[in-house]
Amino acid sequence: MPYVIAEPCIDVMDKACVDVCPVDCIYEAPDLRMLVIHPDECIDCGACQPECPVDAIFEDADIPEEWAKFTEINASWFNK
Repeated sequence: MPYVIAEPCIDVMDKACVDVCPVDCIYEAPDLRMLVIHPDECIDCGACQPECPVDAIFEDADIPEEWAKFTEINASWFNK
């Protein structure tokens, strides 16, 4: 999974990242109250990361330990 949206997005869901995503891989997850990135659709371009006003988007290898569980949260949301 190239990019992950973490806890700072909860209850914010600013869609600036959605607007710049060239492959439309960012989705609203109303049940999680946040946005999520589809792991198979993301092309690892990084366009979304600087657009996030709450710094909630991380490369999967660089996600802070406190939010590491969001890698699985993002991926599993698409396997319902």
